[in-house]
Amino acid sequence: MGWRGFAPPPPVLTPPRPPFKVRGRATKLFHSHPTSWDVMTKHAAPKGQTATNPEFPGIQVTTDGSGGIVWGETAISQSACAYPITPTTNMGVSFAAAVANGKKNLWGDTLLFLEAESEHSSASSSEGFALAGGRVSNFTSGQGLILMKEVLYVISGKRLPVVFNIGARAMTSQSLNIHAGHDDVMGVADVGWGMVFARNAQETTDLNIICRRVAEETHTPFMNVQDGFLTTHTLETIRLPEEELMKRFVGSPAEKLKALFDPIAGTMAGVVTNQDAYMRGKIAQRAYYEKITPALRAAMADWGRLTGRNYGLVGSHRMEDAEYAIVALGSTAETAEAVVDHLRETRGMKVGVVHPYAFRPFPAEDLVQALKNVKAMAVIERLDIPLADSNPLTAELKAAFSDALTGAPGMMPISRIPAIVSGVAGLGSRDVRPGDLVAVFEHLAAGQRRFFTLNVDHPTALPVVDSPDIRPKGSFSMRGYSIGGFGSVTTNKVIATVSEDLFGVSVQANSLYGSEKKGLPTNYYLTLGPERIRAHCEMEQVDLISLNDANAMFHGNPFYGLSKGGAVFIQSHTTDPAQLWEWIPGYAKEILLERQARVFYVDTQKIATEEAVRPDLIIRMQGIALLGVFLKVVPYPARQNISEQALFEGVKKGLVKYFGSQSEKVVNANLRCVERGYQELKELPQEVMTGAGKKMKSAV
Repeated sequence: MGWRGFAPPPPVLTPPRPPFKVRGRATKLFHSHPTSWDVMTKHAAPKGQTATNPEFPGIQVTTDGSGGIVWGETAISQSACAYPITPTTNMGVSFAAAVANGKKNLWGDTLLFLEAESEHSSASSSEGFALAGGRVSNFTSGQGLILMKEVLYVISGKRLPVVFNIGARAMTSQSLNIHAGHDDVMGVADVGWGMVFARNAQETTDLNIICRRVAEETHTPFMNVQDGFLTTHTLETIRLPEEELMKRFVGSPAEKLKALFDPIAGTMAGVVTNQDAYMRGKIAQRAYYEKITPALRAAMADWGRLTGRNYGLVGSHRMEDAEYAIVALGSTAETAEAVVDHLRETRGMKVGVVHPYAFRPFPAEDLVQALKNVKAMAVIERLDIPLADSNPLTAELKAAFSDALTGAPGMMPISRIPAIVSGVAGLGSRDVRPGDLVAVFEHLAAGQRRFFTLNVDHPTALPVVDSPDIRPKGSFSMRGYSIGGFGSVTTNKVIATVSEDLFGVSVQANSLYGSEKKGLPTNYYLTLGPERIRAHCEMEQVDLISLNDANAMFHGNPFYGLSKGGAVFIQSHTTDPAQLWEWIPGYAKEILLERQARVFYVDTQKIATEEAVRPDLIIRMQGIALLGVFLKVVPYPARQNISEQALFEGVKKGLVKYFGSQSEKVVNANLRCVERGYQELKELPQEVMTGAGKKMKSAV
């Protein structure tokens, strides 16, 4: 970033990719990564919509959690003060891009952006902007959030209604990690801010707007928390709130906010007090906090009435008759929902999930009422504090149940406390898979020890014996193996965007991020489905395996989880099918034959070398050729009778959104790569595979 003061960065903006696309009549949106303005299209209201439908159903798009936040903040805020820290850097960069392009908010205010010299300074800058009567946001994570802590107390003490968007990240401890964890946000849970947790990109987009209204109604700052990378960087099909909805729901900053730095009508804030006055002021602030719970409930109810997307202080799934429950914050809770549905349908287990949307104010009564009838619950948390009696959410739940049992005011009395089991999982984005959550429910039913971990080699870890497929029926998933820096992340997102547009499916696209991945093996995942994909983990069951890095076959087994009759793509320089089959290692041949797999191959490196307009684009354009491969293999064009001409017209629209600001020449070069990947793709003949397979078995 590198600019200083309330001034835009240099207007040299070249988009590596857009975070979302939309359909219908044109509207201007901006990308969630450094980019120029782009003309996008709105999704028209569904045919047959009646008065019983929500007034604001949303704009259907493909974006990640970062894109959803920036859509809202550039519409309703006046400024953002931030210091770049992964995984929230994209939010600040995108806000700055909007500033560079002269973006105005919904009330005609020209947006301002300040990058300070640290997260501490960015929090202080946000404080100053709010004191002057402005509506301001901030984007931060991990160590940056902890570095702000001193200022966070001051912001709440001065009753400044700011909203900070957090990409929850593991704290540097025995090692540095830039991925998801909740130790950063739990480290600031005592600073007097409201705090809400989203499970996915849709929820963090909505909760951001809800937080803003509640913050300003109660004079209390809020944090809107989403899981780093698992939500901030995962592309999903969501509905953005309409501009008119945001304008009406939040209201004008000029009408809602007061400048405390007004020399005519000044207000004393942040003064020095001694023994006689400090406690009086501190306890007097309880009057503000008493208003937050009803204000948050009312705002969530209004949002549900206007949009059809309903929220509460606590969300629950299939808890009516549940005997065992998982309680979790963030994306883990949504994965657990899909697992619950699977276990009820296949095993008849009475299980459910509870997800607190609000952590501050802590919804003690709501949680007790949701969980009081279960036999046991597992509280799964993305942090571990061994010296505490319990991890934070577990401790709060125990206190809530204790209050209810002892008849504390405001709590409906209960006669028993269910078993409360504590679990640790997902630290640093360690995968939390469906099989792990099945193991949790089995552990609860067996009534075993009160602490466990998931997906690590440790005495406390629960064994996994069943790893179910929890994707929606009719889904199609791809797992790819590539090299960091080869453009696979961008390609995966282009495929997701184009697929949602062409086939009308829900999408989820995510990659294994990390700076150390550049030049090293990496993976990416994509799922298309008829409804929302709720699994926030690496896909174990897949229908297409893409070996952009064919050497992955010699580093491990990339074919695990391949569906019967599934497809494999291999980047290959050879055009001789017998030579390619001979090159494939023996174990892989056995798997491919057993799975009755279809094997495809093409030389994407040759295509990119011949089509790239500049030498520096060759490596990345190898990846874009995969879009052609994907469109040839995926079943949707045949199912929906989409012609080849219509297919590539849709592809070109997607490529214009991603690369249009570079030049038409670059767009056309990428399109030729896609077309050649589609047309030059060859399938390994079954007679070559089965003939070689028989020889291999006889030799053994």
